[in-house]
Amino acid sequence: MIWNLKPQTRAYRFTGHKDAVMSVHFSPSGHLVASASRDKTVRLWTPNVKGTSTTFTAHSAVVRGVNFSCDGNFLVTASDDKSIKVWNTHQQRFLLSFKGHNNWVRSARFSPDGRLVVSCSDDRTVKIWDTVSRECINTFTDYRGFANFVDFNPSGTCIASAGTDNTVKLWDIRINKLLQHYQVHSASVNCLSFHPSGNYLITASSDCTLKIMDLLEGRLLYTLHGHQGPVLAVTFSRHGEYFASGGSDSQVLVWKTNFDSIPYNKVLKSLSVRTNPDPAPHITDIHPRIPHLHTSGPQLIQINPRGHIVDMQSSDPPVVDIGIDFLSKHKSKATESHSPSLVTNQVNSCLDPSHRVSSHAMDPASGDPGVTSTLEDHTGIPPTLASTLGHIVEQLDVLTQTVSILEQRLTMTEDKLQECLDNQQTVQQVTSS
Repeated sequence: MIWNLKPQTRAYRFTGHKDAVMSVHFSPSGHLVASASRDKTVRLWTPNVKGTSTTFTAHSAVVRGVNFSCDGNFLVTASDDKSIKVWNTHQQRFLLSFKGHNNWVRSARFSPDGRLVVSCSDDRTVKIWDTVSRECINTFTDYRGFANFVDFNPSGTCIASAGTDNTVKLWDIRINKLLQHYQVHSASVNCLSFHPSGNYLITASSDCTLKIMDLLEGRLLYTLHGHQGPVLAVTFSRHGEYFASGGSDSQVLVWKTNFDSIPYNKVLKSLSVRTNPDPAPHITDIHPRIPHLHTSGPQLIQINPRGHIVDMQSSDPPVVDIGIDFLSKHKSKATESHSPSLVTNQVNSCLDPSHRVSSHAMDPASGDPGVTSTLEDHTGIPPTLASTLGHIVEQLDVLTQTVSILEQRLTMTEDKLQECLDNQQTVQQVTSS
């Protein structure tokens, strides 16, 4: 189904697949929609009232994932037949296949430049493929579980995996190191999505929650409750002002963020201005060697879908059925009722670390969102004192990151010392024998 966020606009329901639809993806231009199904086919749809589609007999087993390249010229598919295939979108023909997994392939995604493809499988590996050489150039192995979903960050330097072991991992593909390891969910992580800025990551889990991580600070920001069952899918909009989530409770929730309330250039400028000559390291400069355990309690935002969200299960949504039945009829009459308005749930968060305050829920009586005020308005602290406290916090942050670097260097030294001791012991054993 395709929903239009404009009011009084009907939704389209495309019919054609003969079994469950496992994955859908809009092309970058928005002129095509690709869908993957258990019926072993991939379809390309034109998202309009005509709803014409082209069918690819893609794999010999269930197709679990589909993804367009950034220019929309290519399509990658992942299947239970253990293969990943790349297709030419415009010529509608098969191009190449990647084979190396020895179990079901859950997900496959293009890098932002379209040169690489990342895939994850039930064989507990995440593989990076080169579309030019058609070879696997790197493999990340996780022995505690397999990944349900994997994707590149917007810059294409890192990949993130959503694991069945309840964890989210970020890898730097330039140095093949684990950057961050989040253990914030209590059940399997099913999907994830990077914010377009690359500074935030949202995850969907079978523990019925969504979680937003701040990748620059390496910590959990928010835990979102709204679904009444496992959350199966989540994705940010192209510019990051919205994100949508879908769950086993048959609900699709559209959320509104305020990450775009402050222009990116101002955020970057505020992050680059430091009161000391040595700026704090970036996420790509610190490579933790141990998992990051988040012990601080995240802010909770409780959403009651029964009271604020239209129940799509109790009444038939006004849709236009498009597919074989629709095309066989000359002209069918559209439903006269108006489409239900999509409810957006606002997540308030402040990017300025010196003015970060808790979120304010929307007033159900007036319909007006709560106003996010500054730190001075909440606490009555004078601006000069607030500035001094902010300066102290910045200095503490720099000290913390400096300690992290020292800890990393100490760990490397210990590893090198242990390697020398092992070599010495080996030499002694050879000499004695």
